[in-house]
Amino acid sequence: MSVTKRPELTESETEIVPSPCIRHCCLDDNDVCVGCYRTLNEIMTWQSCDNEQKRAVLRACETRKRAN
Repeated sequence: MSVTKRPELTESETEIVPSPCIRHCCLDDNDVCVGCYRTLNEIMTWQSCDNEQKRAVLRACETRKRAN
């Protein structure tokens, strides 16, 4: 019987990427939250995103915040 090893998870895969939500939820005319700067789609899909996707959303939020 052979034992199948699971690949080791890296720190970036196991760390928790916190939601940027600050509980100031209100969408602007472009469906972007004025509190966290996520789009409606990003808010709805946050829980199913992996850490890499969540970090990409956070970078996009920072860009939107600076442009605002």
